[in-house]
Amino acid sequence: MDKATNPWPVPVAVEDVPEAGLHVELEAPEAVRAALAPLGGLRELPELTAVFDVTRRGAGLRVLGRVKARVGQTCVVTLEPLENAVDEEVDLLFSPDVAAVPEAEGGHHQSIGHTADEDEGPEPLIGGAIDLGAIAGEFLMLGIDPYPRKPGAEFEAPARDDGTEHPFAALAALKKPSGEGK
Repeated sequence: MDKATNPWPVPVAVEDVPEAGLHVELEAPEAVRAALAPLGGLRELPELTAVFDVTRRGAGLRVLGRVKARVGQTCVVTLEPLENAVDEEVDLLFSPDVAAVPEAEGGHHQSIGHTADEDEGPEPLIGGAIDLGAIAGEFLMLGIDPYPRKPGAEFEAPARDDGTEHPFAALAALKKPSGEGK
């Protein structure tokens, strides 16, 4: 998330992380939840918490933790309100030796979505700091179900009328029977 879309800045500088590591527990205040909800297409965001363990890795940092939330959504089938849980694991490496790719070129600002185990390598450590609020917000967005459905709700196609009228009836009438005109 860039500064314009990050309503929850929680910066942590490398020099603020002790050798033994830093444990951070965050609970998003109401104003932050209200600002994040429309970014995720949510009706509401009644709860958002994050727990992070930040440790030094050479000149960089490793962030392990979990982002949890309760999100108010709308069922894509019934259009009724529903509430879902988000529970996303976070495992990121940040390194000052990685060049940031501008977002316009498909890069990510600082933190999105790569675990430390993936082959893509670490995220860039920009300005000697990370933003735990931005990380929490991005993992919240990753965990939101884009097509939420109430339990048991299933889409049923409208019943087809047995009459001869259908959208392509006129075209079917113009079609030559097979075998003619060959």
